[in-house]
Amino acid sequence: MDFALSARAEDVTGRMWDFMREQVFPAEPVYEKWRAARGHDDHGTPPVLEELKAEARSRGLWNLFHHELAGLTNLEYASVAEITGWSPHIAPEAINCAAPDTGNMETLMLFGTDEQKQRWLQPLLAGEIRSAFAMTEPDVASSDARNISTSIVRDGDDYVINGRKWWITGVADERCQIFIVMGKTDPDGPAHRQQSMILVPRDTPGLEIVRHLPVFGYQDQHGHSELRFTDVRVPASNMLAGEGEGFMIAQARLGPGRIHHAMRAIGMAERALALMVGRAKSRTAFGRTLDEQGTVRESIARSRIEIDQARLLVLKTADLIDKFGAKGARTEISAIKVAAPEVALAVIDRAIQLHGGAGVSDDTPLANFYAHARTLRIVDGPDAVHIRGVAKEELARERPYAG
Repeated sequence: MDFALSARAEDVTGRMWDFMREQVFPAEPVYEKWRAARGHDDHGTPPVLEELKAEARSRGLWNLFHHELAGLTNLEYASVAEITGWSPHIAPEAINCAAPDTGNMETLMLFGTDEQKQRWLQPLLAGEIRSAFAMTEPDVASSDARNISTSIVRDGDDYVINGRKWWITGVADERCQIFIVMGKTDPDGPAHRQQSMILVPRDTPGLEIVRHLPVFGYQDQHGHSELRFTDVRVPASNMLAGEGEGFMIAQARLGPGRIHHAMRAIGMAERALALMVGRAKSRTAFGRTLDEQGTVRESIARSRIEIDQARLLVLKTADLIDKFGAKGARTEISAIKVAAPEVALAVIDRAIQLHGGAGVSDDTPLANFYAHARTLRIVDGPDAVHIRGVAKEELARERPYAG
């Protein structure tokens, strides 16, 4: 396995770092001031992001997440995703590589009809609209997709949808115009054939945005919202792939996306470590700078070791996806989903500790990073589900020697 950057990846990451230093980092205080002024209400269109998107397109940094769009392998894109993790609320969206849009675009590319692609995929690829993925429900354990209870019932040329969803990312942004909704079309069918996915436009009658849900007091990713579907009627042509294909679509959608999440988490950890080192060199206590204190040096060293370990595991996983597809990297995908957020949280926590009161304030990005990284242990399947999968594979593995 050779994880050295290819010439193509070297070029893209170099241009990405230039974009981050020249445009993204200077935009952060402007963006945060705009967001703070709006609280948890609808976010609208952040002006600074539209400017960044235009700049990213002019630099050729657009839709880098998909090999058909940018020509990058998963292994090559992993390094780009890590860089965006240094500014996770701005950079991914600035290059049109933010969740949940990336997964939704991949879903439409794989399973959408020509009409669906024309109406929804093209404006998503152009960054003109945003989208949401509505799977999680408040009344069931949604980590087991078989529990999803929202009903999708055929009625002539339409489907009628009833149910509740929550923690649906991006909904507080009025640019979020299309929802991919997972529900049951055949509740009595085989366990993995009961679910389907269907497209629901934001302005469809009966779709109610009940409330927006902050995370540890932060409104991130343009909101996570609770939705209610009451006799929501959409054309049968809005079905993705076909009835009973929801579980299959979900698995196809989530594999590569977990690479993106993991590498962005590593990017957050790297920025936290950079802040930790800067603080240690500039702060004096008990007659010595903090970087001369043994406990501080241990925190820095452990952070470096853990970040590099996690990165190598994610790069291995990306390489396996490139060679064998998501199914061929199933165990590793689950492993990085657990490992990367754990490492990010550990490093961010050490950086917070070293910053003292400043670490838990909004004077640094650390508190926000911690809230963001903590949610990664839940989204796209909680840790327990992925640990269960890794253990299952490990228990079935043949050993060269059992003595």
